[in-house]
Amino acid sequence: MFRKLNLFKIYRTFNKRQLSLSIRCCNNFTEESKDFTHFGFETVKTDEKTEKVHQVFKDVAEKYDLMNDAMSMGIHRLWKDIFLERLYPTLGTKLLDVAGGTGDIAFRYINYINNLNKSNQDAYSKKSSVTILDINQHMLNVGMERAEKLGHISNETLDVEWVCGNAEELPLESDQFTAYTIAFGIRNVTHIDKALREAYRVLKPGGRFMCLEFSHIENNETLQWLYDQYSFQVIPPMGQILANQWQPYQYLVESIRKFPKKLEFKSMIEEAGFKQVTYENLTLGICAIHSGFKL
Repeated sequence: MFRKLNLFKIYRTFNKRQLSLSIRCCNNFTEESKDFTHFGFETVKTDEKTEKVHQVFKDVAEKYDLMNDAMSMGIHRLWKDIFLERLYPTLGTKLLDVAGGTGDIAFRYINYINNLNKSNQDAYSKKSSVTILDINQHMLNVGMERAEKLGHISNETLDVEWVCGNAEELPLESDQFTAYTIAFGIRNVTHIDKALREAYRVLKPGGRFMCLEFSHIENNETLQWLYDQYSFQVIPPMGQILANQWQPYQYLVESIRKFPKKLEFKSMIEEAGFKQVTYENLTLGICAIHSGFKL
């Protein structure tokens, strides 16, 4: 009983903080400048956000996949399966998966390519590759450990590489990849426009950009209210119980609310140079797949 009362007390404290941050957010962000940005609902100096986000994912790395299952009730797995199906990789695809630390998208890609190779014995000359890039070495360590256990390593038909790097300044050559994916990562980037331009730079002509990201439920205030209640009243306490971390999950749900709406993000992708930009809603618009081509 004592433990339950303590958790309830913690919950009330953070819930009040969240409400006060919501009010401050409305007041402060109308005057946001290049020197300041948002970290969830907080206003921080631009050069501080990257380190703050790094700390969030350092704190949650070991429990990241468990919490994804708990927060989405497993639906994130379906979203990621659909995401890879929409990418429709072929033998010879050279994929860059950004913010891919724990390997969820990369492992789906590896399984997909391995299955293609098994059914196309005469196509072994078309070597595929996946480069998993993340700014957080702790997330990469979790992914590499999982990859070793699952046997997702380089072979004669597939190269697998792990790189620690920043999406805003990719340590990679231009015109190198045929596909670029980023799943639930771009909203954590300090300068989204820079990350999009870097995506365009490293893709070969004809290459495809794909982003899977949480979004906003539009034109349905009731569903948006229910979604907000679940996000703010359930997810942070769940993080405290399952991962002993409240604050990182408070940030994660706040960051979703600060991410641009779908049409605005579509415009940002187009401004980076991509053509044929589209988006597809998943689960009533809670999540969306964004796509564009370097033509």
